[in-house]
Amino acid sequence: MKAFRPSTILFIALLASGALSPRITMAQEITSPKPLKSGYAPVNGLKLYYEIHGQGQPLLLLHGSFMTISLNWGQIIPELAKTRQVIAVEMQGHGHTADIDRPISYQAMAEDAAALLGYLKIDSTEVLGYSLGATIGLQMAAEHPKLIKKLIFISSAYKTEGWTKATRDQIAMLKPEFLVNTPLKTEYDKFAPDPKHWNAFISKMLVFENQHFDVGIEKIRKLKFPILMINGDNDGVEFEHSAELYRAFGGGVMADIVAPPRSQYAILPGKSHVTLMMDTPALTSIILPFLK
Repeated sequence: MKAFRPSTILFIALLASGALSPRITMAQEITSPKPLKSGYAPVNGLKLYYEIHGQGQPLLLLHGSFMTISLNWGQIIPELAKTRQVIAVEMQGHGHTADIDRPISYQAMAEDAAALLGYLKIDSTEVLGYSLGATIGLQMAAEHPKLIKKLIFISSAYKTEGWTKATRDQIAMLKPEFLVNTPLKTEYDKFAPDPKHWNAFISKMLVFENQHFDVGIEKIRKLKFPILMINGDNDGVEFEHSAELYRAFGGGVMADIVAPPRSQYAILPGKSHVTLMMDTPALTSIILPFLK
């Protein structure tokens, strides 16, 4: 079997997930801002862990595969919390949220996120999702469109074929042992209710990562809220796929002739799926004006 360098293994693992390579982790300390409130929401058989930072209009954060709040959002939460009530959640089996005897799917996680909003008595919210979390947000919108005011969709796809073939082939090669000596395992050992569940959780996630999914472009075209799409120029998502999604939200017009759409699309140069999320100044310079 082909041997991978540790950073390559992690990069392959997270092309469709959103974690940090060991090199990036050493260069940027994993931060964990102190929340105003944290707790567990009893939803759909889960005890779903969440944190609330800041005050104002709610903004729900949905993380990438294998991630925790601090690993995915630690650097950007302080900026977002200056003007928003940031609600960060850890999905089934991730971080503080224990796994349960239920397959992992976009549909199930979208219903969990929707149920969390109900538990917190939030009628509607802005949503910021990265990779796995972006697709969860889109799936939630397709089933519960009135819950979402705006969606920030970072480096993800609405169906399996939206990822490049090379990305899909590499994800299919993954095995649980590839992720042992990584920041993902370190964070899991730190926060998981049962750290011994690691192998079972990763195995379940890899089954999920290799299943076909499709939110449905016809459902997406019916959504009325604006989307902000952010991609790296080489992040593993097909350009044609992203263009199709943007057009579904009214994008792709000649805005000097007709009214510009409320939706926006940004491609950050020199960014991969992993390094995109590390550039907090670039992300906030795009995200904060969109939220206004």
